[in-house]
Amino acid sequence: QVQLVESGGGLVQAGGSLRLSCAASGRTIGSYYMGWFRQAPGKEREFVAAIHWTGGSTYYLDSVKGRFTISRDNAKNTVYLEMNSLKPEDTAVYYCGRGRFLHSRVEVTEGGYNYWGQGTQVTVSS
Repeated sequence: QVQLVESGGGLVQAGGSLRLSCAASGRTIGSYYMGWFRQAPGKEREFVAAIHWTGGSTYYLDSVKGRFTISRDNAKNTVYLEMNSLKPEDTAVYYCGRGRFLHSRVEVTEGGYNYWGQGTQVTVSS
């Protein structure tokens, strides 16, 4: 079993920055791709960013490209999401997920992940 705990969310003004962390325990995440998803009120959960298990490739939702950066520190069993130039439409609960498949290419759909954290709220005021 893997436990994922997100942190770093909060309330920020438009144009501000936040850094989310996702700390894993129980088992290492170093051999799995990792992703961040978000869910706004009344909307479905959507893909935000993902990173290959090697850290060599990253993938982003078009609307966050150039503003968000996903990274990982396998030695710390932690994944990060650096969010800059935040907009009100980025307001959501952000979840990290561990990939379902070992040593695999990245998946960008929910079905490609089998462990999730509890989420952290990000609120961007205008």
